[in-house]
Amino acid sequence: MKRELLKYSIFAVCVLLAPLAFLDSYLLNVLVFVGIHTMLAVALNLLLGYAGQISLGHAAFFGLGAYLSGVLTTTYGWNPWFTMLVAAIVVGGLAFMIGFPILKLKGHYLAMATLGLGIIIFIVFNEWVEVTSGPSGFSGIPNLQLGQLIFDSDLKNYYLVWCFVLGCVLLSVNLANSRIGRALRAIHDAEVAARVVGVNARLLKVQIFALSAMISAIAGSLYAHVMTFIAPPSFGFNISVELLTMVVIGGLGSIYGSFLGALLLTLLPEFLRFMHDYDIVFYGGLLMVMTIFMPGGLVQGIPDLFRKLVGLRKGKGDSHA
Repeated sequence: MKRELLKYSIFAVCVLLAPLAFLDSYLLNVLVFVGIHTMLAVALNLLLGYAGQISLGHAAFFGLGAYLSGVLTTTYGWNPWFTMLVAAIVVGGLAFMIGFPILKLKGHYLAMATLGLGIIIFIVFNEWVEVTSGPSGFSGIPNLQLGQLIFDSDLKNYYLVWCFVLGCVLLSVNLANSRIGRALRAIHDAEVAARVVGVNARLLKVQIFALSAMISAIAGSLYAHVMTFIAPPSFGFNISVELLTMVVIGGLGSIYGSFLGALLLTLLPEFLRFMHDYDIVFYGGLLMVMTIFMPGGLVQGIPDLFRKLVGLRKGKGDSHA
């Protein structure tokens, strides 16, 4: 536990001091999106990396959180903070209800069911023009405000988002190291064996599905209030695939791996703009290389690579001696 506390403390200090190294407003804006993507990747990793339940529809929960916050605050004048809480509860409740029938499925059947859910929600965002403004997008969403402090700049949004990220990471790390986390890993490794030793696998899978959806909804609410504009393409199938890629590249079953995956795949597009529409080819190649040579993701692959390099240097030093 002390080791986990040390890792979290180092992570938190780096997060809080990062703006001192990135004073450029554009880079700060990119880091805001790294934070939102980290929350989404952590949420999906709890479901996929720990419970072993794949989802190709998490962008739907992300979008529901954004649209609920946007519509309720802009159209109906609700308090944004209260709306964020309502969005998390509503989306979590929806996930809990649909989780019972969906999570009876396994493997590619589960993937197709969650994909169908994502497509249905995306169609609703596009077609329910009276509420969501349809393909043209929903604008005029207010920034979050705390007393006299209005989160209307990149620096303020950075600390706003990353405070939520730190809370999300702390919750997830504690969950992963708790009795529930051990039960989730047992379900991931052998669900039948987990049931034999008394784990209520069905209920636990639904609960982690609902928690994952709630975290995604909160990330969506933050996205809406940071951007002040939302549109359906931001919550389409491609986003679900990107989130899945972040989790796999960062490392399944690793909370900090989710951060590494989100960081890499959020920064990469900034360096691949010259490739235009061919950047997806690069993503595919990267995913293949990572799966073949770093199956444990960056969180395991980087230390392994470092140990190999140290071993090679020692080997060369011994041969010269």
